[in-house]
Amino acid sequence: MQARDAVVELISREGLKVGDKLPSEAELTIRVGVSRPTLREALRLLEQQGLVRTEHGRGRFLSAASALTVTRPITTYESNTQMLEELGYRPSTTVLSVRAATAGEDAAVMAALQCPADLPILFIERLRTDGGSPLIYSLEAVPRSFLPQDLPHDRFASSLNDLLALQYHRPRMSTASISAVMLPAPVGRAIGWTRRDPWLLITETCFTEDGAPVLYARLYHRGDALSYNFSRR
Repeated sequence: MQARDAVVELISREGLKVGDKLPSEAELTIRVGVSRPTLREALRLLEQQGLVRTEHGRGRFLSAASALTVTRPITTYESNTQMLEELGYRPSTTVLSVRAATAGEDAAVMAALQCPADLPILFIERLRTDGGSPLIYSLEAVPRSFLPQDLPHDRFASSLNDLLALQYHRPRMSTASISAVMLPAPVGRAIGWTRRDPWLLITETCFTEDGAPVLYARLYHRGDALSYNFSRR
């Protein structure tokens, strides 16, 4: 994925347009600084995204879809903290609670993580704020064995992606649904939010590179502070 991003940056830097031919694999390997197999995998990802098309015997070309660029696309997988920082916020994370239970407590968790009812799960409740103002309330469920043992409470304020990576379970992609909802009253009381306005509920299941589900989350994004864009093709 890093090689893919490097190729995209090269395309932008070179000012290539729809229909332009990409440099050869040999040249890209040198300019991106990766091995030939890694480069081919990066190009395969770009083809899957519809940004590059291959004409056998002629090479690879930028597709029309490559011109459909949007700011902060909702299809980009990234951490919430990274997303907030790139939107110009200075977020801080408060860990509201961390508790151990079993997957059977929440049918949606069982279904998303494809696990038995007796599997130990950590339920992690967090709030991201900017200057004390709430931005994202999240409740995330992770199989207990996917995280290091005996983590201190404050470590859960850091990236869950990074914590999962310590046990070789880093998420790389996700499926999600989004809807406009009112913030549940108990959550509003917990975070000191009294206004009655809509939030964006993103329900997300995150997967490793090989497709294993590792994280299920319900994320309430403040509707008047956050918005997302997408392209359809």
